Amino acid sequence: MSAATGELLYPNTLSLHKLPFSFSPSISLFSPFRSLSPPILSLSLHRKPPILPLFSSRQSVAVEDDDELEEDVVDADDDDESDGHAYAIDLHALEQEARHAAREYSTYLSRELIIDDELDDPKDSSIKKKMPKSTSANIPDHLLPRVAIVGRPNVGKSALFNRLVGGNRAIVVDEPGVTRDRLYGRSFWGDYEFMVVDTGGVLNVSKSQANVMEDLAITTTIGMDGIPLASREAAVARMPSMIERQATAAVEESSVIIFLVDGQAGLTAADVEIADWLRKNYMNKFIVLAVNKCESPRKGILQVSEFWSFGFSPLPISALSGTGTGELLDLVCSELKKVEGVENPNEEVDHVPAIAIVGRPNVGKSSILNALVGEDRTIVSPISGTTRDAIDSEFTGPDGQKFRLIDTAGIRRRAAIASSGSTTEALSVNRAFRAIRRSDVVALVIEALACITEQDCRIAERIEKEGKGCLIVVNKWDTIPNKNQQTATYYEQDVREKLRSLDWAPVVYSTAIAGDSVDKIIDAASTVEKERSRRLSTATLNQVVQEALAFKSPPRTRGGKRGRIYYCTQAAIRPPTFVFFVNDAKLFSETYRRYMEKQLRKDAGFSGTPIRLLWRSRRKMEKNEGRAAYRAQASLAPRDRKLAFTTTTT
Repeated sequence: MSAATGELLYPNTLSLHKLPFSFSPSISLFSPFRSLSPPILSLSLHRKPPILPLFSSRQSVAVEDDDELEEDVVDADDDDESDGHAYAIDLHALEQEARHAAREYSTYLSRELIIDDELDDPKDSSIKKKMPKSTSANIPDHLLPRVAIVGRPNVGKSALFNRLVGGNRAIVVDEPGVTRDRLYGRSFWGDYEFMVVDTGGVLNVSKSQANVMEDLAITTTIGMDGIPLASREAAVARMPSMIERQATAAVEESSVIIFLVDGQAGLTAADVEIADWLRKNYMNKFIVLAVNKCESPRKGILQVSEFWSFGFSPLPISALSGTGTGELLDLVCSELKKVEGVENPNEEVDHVPAIAIVGRPNVGKSSILNALVGEDRTIVSPISGTTRDAIDSEFTGPDGQKFRLIDTAGIRRRAAIASSGSTTEALSVNRAFRAIRRSDVVALVIEALACITEQDCRIAERIEKEGKGCLIVVNKWDTIPNKNQQTATYYEQDVREKLRSLDWAPVVYSTAIAGDSVDKIIDAASTVEKERSRRLSTATLNQVVQEALAFKSPPRTRGGKRGRIYYCTQAAIRPPTFVFFVNDAKLFSETYRRYMEKQLRKDAGFSGTPIRLLWRSRRKMEKNEGRAAYRAQASLAPRDRKLAFTTTTT
């Protein structure tokens, strides 16, 4: 290790009494970055900005003249122009302050973006607190054994699923037919860890179309404008078989099956048919008959008695209160094989990007997911609101890159949801917004022939505020008539004009139902994720900021004050976040902040990701605190008025 010490004299430098900095109330959203390379000192504004030194490691810069310290503390905020003196700057402290600013702003946004109309049952929310986190080694989902929960509609399958995985993953509403697709979640019991699969209600008994619509809570009016009546009726007729295929796929891939029945409703014809179906086809698997809604132990014995006729040993449980779930998990784990953890649990696991597919109803979100994974992972139907839960699926691209795809429910306007009076739809929309929050990249799907609506713009604004990467997928591109080489160009111009908050997002055209160009969605998402995780070197960032200042300096106010940038650093990634330390954030107008963002995008890229620019003002310090701080710094400073710095290299 060697140390080099040099001396520099800057007539226009930031004095120590201008530190620390306060959080600016007016913050613009742009892309995040965090610099791992040495910080760079960007000082006051000049007509010809000086070439600033690049420090290769941690530096400390010292200052002199403690006789003027007290006076400087009092007059710090009036000293907008250079006083010709050099003062101390702790660049390492600024880096820490920048990271703190990024965390502070991220926390602030999280509070602001909490969904106001949260309608989850508070009884279900308590489940999340009762389930501890697994302490086992990180095992990939596809290696874990699977446990399927099957039964007729409205017996409490989703409530039991939430109880086992510990949270509110599945929508629980006191109405039948809420769950339709397969929903996966990790659970553990003792030394065992496994995947629980929630399924839709199985309807094996022949019923009329009206009864099927009632049992599955299907509507043929909401969101079905423009679809012929015959198509609506055909879709309703296919819905039960599509739900049953999803349940069958879950049973096929599971080693243990939990057959759930309703102890309060008693034995029904649908329960009998499901029991016959399981005995006929899946006796090679371990089947547990769980009788739900048996909150009272005494009544539970009577409630389960009539289910002995199925040929299985019934077990009374209550998914709501947790009664009997311990015995249920003991039975389940007795037939599961332990999965060994990774060889080196301390080895860092590669980040698997999550891609949320969102948009208005009936734009083809589920079709895109099925085309990507190559199977009917989710139900595709012209019936509005077919998808309820946020469905996670694992996907491996052609280059071996792994992704987690999240299919979501269609997002309608809040007023339309309220007018329909559907609690299930409100919860589905909340799940969609949660999927955006836990994703890395969002694929906003729009229909080629449909106009971009106000709801599309609101979804776009939400994506930007969440700081997620984004690509715009124009689906059903084959429906555009008379296309030529200029069609895509004109269409993209129209999209960017209407979705101005996402003018940085790439546009991809696809026809998911035919599988055309769906691979381009993954390619674009992979590129967006790389841009979202990119870090700018300090030298590059400094050069971009200096060129931006040289081309256009911050305008002066009517009082003659001008904004001055003292220091800039990349504080975070995902999304890229830049922190600018300035004399007064109020002196930088929104126009100039947009200009700085534009220059960063022009010179540094960051296509497909928002970038955040945070502006930190120096804080007025109380006189006594200021004296103590500056006296402590002055005792360490050399006795000259030159700016001294030390550079340590290894």
